[in-house]
Amino acid sequence: MTPEEKLIAEGWEKKATCDNPRLTEMIAMYAEIGLEVHLEPFAAKNEDGCTDCMRQFPDQFKTIYTRKKSEE
Repeated sequence: MTPEEKLIAEGWEKKATCDNPRLTEMIAMYAEIGLEVHLEPFAAKNEDGCTDCMRQFPDQFKTIYTRKKSEE
């Protein structure tokens, strides 16, 4: 099982891969609507479409995963 498959099995849903300032804005938005937010490092193999720009600066990009907060 890949790391991405493991996250999905744990209830995480992949939302987007981006860098700042959009990354910070999206984290805040998802948290504001009550979702848990998890970030993963950029991995080109997990992305659809063109990733040429992201590959040039991979440390700047993160993939956002969200899920409903668990009721503990």
